[in-house]
Amino acid sequence: MKLKGRVHKYGANVDTDAIIPARYLNISQPVELAKHCLENIDPDFVARVQPGDIIVAGANFGCGSSREHAPLAIKAAGISCLVARSFARIFFRNCINIGLPILECLETVEGTNCGDILEVELSSGEIDNLTCGKVFQAKPYPGFMLQLILSGGLIEHTKRKLTERSRAIEQFWMYLEAQDET
Repeated sequence: MKLKGRVHKYGANVDTDAIIPARYLNISQPVELAKHCLENIDPDFVARVQPGDIIVAGANFGCGSSREHAPLAIKAAGISCLVARSFARIFFRNCINIGLPILECLETVEGTNCGDILEVELSSGEIDNLTCGKVFQAKPYPGFMLQLILSGGLIEHTKRKLTERSRAIEQFWMYLEAQDET
């Protein structure tokens, strides 16, 4: 799966309160959260961001509290992928849980500027900076995590698996009923 977008670049230690200020935590709709995404550190972000854009950031992106609102706001704002030197562990897991791809790659952070166009191949971890012609390599996702992301997150993945299992059970019962009739 390839993602392509324009870079919005931030420094190190961008915490969840900077991503979505605490005064908006009573909002649960992602579209409403997106309207306030990064407003304390980049007031024009929401006006500039386009669907598919990519955030590139320094170390420890998403540090602070474990609020799930932060990755929801980012995803709803239209960001297709995050690339950083490193992510806070709970933020990392929250992103995977909602199907927001994130990759750790120091070289991308150092070799990318705000406004550059990146193309990210999730299955291989390859990141192409189309603006300057550089190619970077992040660690690719293990298969099960890639499936979670491609499904739209943990809940959607679980729903899909349960539906598949339900269909298989239904087919099994239909087979048994057909056997009883013969």
